[in-house]
Amino acid sequence: MAKKVKKNTLPTDLKIVDLHRLIGLEQNSSEFSMLGGDYLFAHIQPGQKLAEMWSRTPVRIRGTAIFLCIKGSFDVEVNLVRHTVTPGMLLIVNNESIMQLLSSDMTDVDVYMFLITPEFMNDINIDVAVLQTIKLRPNAIPLLQLTPDEERIVRTYLEMIHTNTVVNTEPMYVRSISRCLMAAVVYQMMQYGRDRTKSDEPVTPGVARRNNYVRDFIKLVHKHHKRERSVSFYASELFISSKYLSMLVREASGRSAAEWIDEYVILEAKNQLRFSGKNIQQIAYDLNFPNQSAFGKYFKHLTGMSPSEFQRS
Repeated sequence: MAKKVKKNTLPTDLKIVDLHRLIGLEQNSSEFSMLGGDYLFAHIQPGQKLAEMWSRTPVRIRGTAIFLCIKGSFDVEVNLVRHTVTPGMLLIVNNESIMQLLSSDMTDVDVYMFLITPEFMNDINIDVAVLQTIKLRPNAIPLLQLTPDEERIVRTYLEMIHTNTVVNTEPMYVRSISRCLMAAVVYQMMQYGRDRTKSDEPVTPGVARRNNYVRDFIKLVHKHHKRERSVSFYASELFISSKYLSMLVREASGRSAAEWIDEYVILEAKNQLRFSGKNIQQIAYDLNFPNQSAFGKYFKHLTGMSPSEFQRS
């Protein structure tokens, strides 16, 4: 049975050093490894009792979290969207996302969990030429259903990272080896995502260049959406015109630049209304609206309900 998220329950920051406590694993467990503040691996097996806090508290992911489900299933909410994770599924939760485990019974679940800090992710070098071959999918859901062979490959890489962390003794080499293995995982996920969205349309150098503009736009929106909501601001940051940016974003994603900005702002507003404990005026100020009324009109126009109605829902 799923547990309902408590209204205005403050999200706990999910940090590397605290994860073993949330999942109920001891740091000396053979199924747990951690490299300082860089990354953490945990293998949750059937019969493993999770700490109650994990299933009743929303957490804001500080980094990137990867879950590979081997057996059983569980329900999870990521940024207010519910997902059911079943065997062979890879769940990818991005930095700053708010996640809530909804399943109260995890006794039959076998899942690999890997949490990587933003700093460690930034140190993973991904070939730009490979990135340019990927068709942009900014609105992709964070779930991939893997084939048995694909699952085995990802599982092997995660186990290699875990073994490297536990067995090797020189931190400099441990970190470098794990960085290369994690790059392999990223490449594999990129390939699996590309395989599922293949089209007959080749990614030409011109298309790749335009996709890079859109990727940079999404990164900027992620960074600045709490303060900036105008397309012109982001176009200026990219040294292109607002009209050209809008055209590129719509061609790549099927949605306008303004719609992407609004989505980030509304998601942040919903998360704050649901979890932050702040009142509506404080949230309006935090999102750089001139006053509560302007925020209320913006929110209702895009969601169909007022901020207070959303809080009560």
